[in-house]
Amino acid sequence: MSVARVVTVQPHVLSGTIVTIEADLSRGLHSFSIVGLAGKAVEEAKDRVSSAIKHSGFASPKSQNQKITISLSPADLKKEGPVFDLPIALAYLVATGELTSTGNTIFVGELGLDGTLRGVRGILNIVTAAAAAGYSEVVVPSENSAEAALAPNIKILAATSLAEVIAHLKQERGAPDILKTVPLTKVPETWATGKTLLEDIRGQESAKRALTIAAAGRHNVILVGPPGTGKTMLARAFQNLLPPLSREELLEVIAIHSVCERVEDITTTPPFRAPHHTASHTALVGGGAQPKPGEVTLAHRGVLFMDEFPEFERRSLDALRQPMEDRVVSISRVQGSALFPADFILIAAMNPYRGREDGTQNLARAMQETYKGKISGPVLDRIDLWIEVPHVEYETLQQARTKVAETDEARTIIKSARERQYNRLRDRGIRTNGEMSSRDLDTCLVLSPEVTTLLRQSAERLNLSPRSYHRLIKVARTIADLAAADEIATTHVLEALQYRVPAL
Repeated sequence: MSVARVVTVQPHVLSGTIVTIEADLSRGLHSFSIVGLAGKAVEEAKDRVSSAIKHSGFASPKSQNQKITISLSPADLKKEGPVFDLPIALAYLVATGELTSTGNTIFVGELGLDGTLRGVRGILNIVTAAAAAGYSEVVVPSENSAEAALAPNIKILAATSLAEVIAHLKQERGAPDILKTVPLTKVPETWATGKTLLEDIRGQESAKRALTIAAAGRHNVILVGPPGTGKTMLARAFQNLLPPLSREELLEVIAIHSVCERVEDITTTPPFRAPHHTASHTALVGGGAQPKPGEVTLAHRGVLFMDEFPEFERRSLDALRQPMEDRVVSISRVQGSALFPADFILIAAMNPYRGREDGTQNLARAMQETYKGKISGPVLDRIDLWIEVPHVEYETLQQARTKVAETDEARTIIKSARERQYNRLRDRGIRTNGEMSSRDLDTCLVLSPEVTTLLRQSAERLNLSPRSYHRLIKVARTIADLAAADEIATTHVLEALQYRVPAL
């Protein structure tokens, strides 16, 4: 009897590896073994597969006196998850002669004991890898069909059970497909609809302006002020200012989240991650024996909000240096290494002093005394906007709401500024000012003599590092974009200087 072969995919972050499942039957006492570096969930597949085959109207593998060997190739690749249930069952049925062939098709899905097909993680990565490898169609569980159909240039067939897949494979040529072809999923562009809006926050006009700048240019922010002044509300309102994701960005975000957690809702709203300050280093940055993404990767193309910023582990804060600069995070372990995308906007919040009642004037010095250098200079050097969030006068809190469409107004100018940036930077392969490198600054920006003089004087007086100097120019360019100005003016630089992190 020849060896039966069925093809599937092991998903990874933003990609996947083609896996060939081979089934061989031989005479002897009953045994069912799965080889090929299979994880625990894959090892347990033989029980799910046996029950599912029995409830689909065929003889259970466990009732046969034969040796069943299932091989997963490549053998040196770690196989994890229940995605292999369906292809293992089909490979067995091909080996027994119940099916002739599975054709040029990829199969994925978890089987219930009754033969129903359940959803799995990483479905978009699986379909994308299948299309890149030249396969024509993929059979997926029905609950994963909308996510799978985000990928273009490949046929998606949705199934609800093993019996349905078998019937589809057995049908005669020319007959109507038993499995439904899923049309390409179209996701309308929608802005975030969080509960907190800018107009819900009384006062803090300077902070709102700074957040508008950060949203327009994708700049990192730190909110500093006493407890209860609205730092968390400002951060929550910030997510409503970010424009919807583009189609390419959406596919990146869904691919990341699909591997780590089940995607319940497909939306163009940028992700907003807010890990607690007790989160472990691995949970925040990523890692593990087999490298997995952390919160910095789950916040890709969105926002990473870190409240009580200095209370996070010191090594976790220092680990933010690479993703804040290179927009990727590198994880190296003995068993393997990985490079995960981590292009996020950092919003950090902290309260190093009680407020005006203790007479604090120098917030930078208060921060240094409170946290005793827990936040390193290199991390602070990567912050673009330092925003003070002071106490709000009680009279202001009692005033009636004056701006009822403050969020909509901010969205309008942010969208316009993003369009200006995209038109200027698209030839460089980037979209926003925050992504510009020093070479991009030299190539894309022309500074007047007055601006150049002001920048030099500011750098000398404030003792700015080269990184801080370049970030100052980026923020000034974003302010100019918000004002629909073609060139950076001295007023834009002066406003950007107000948001520089003060020297400790």
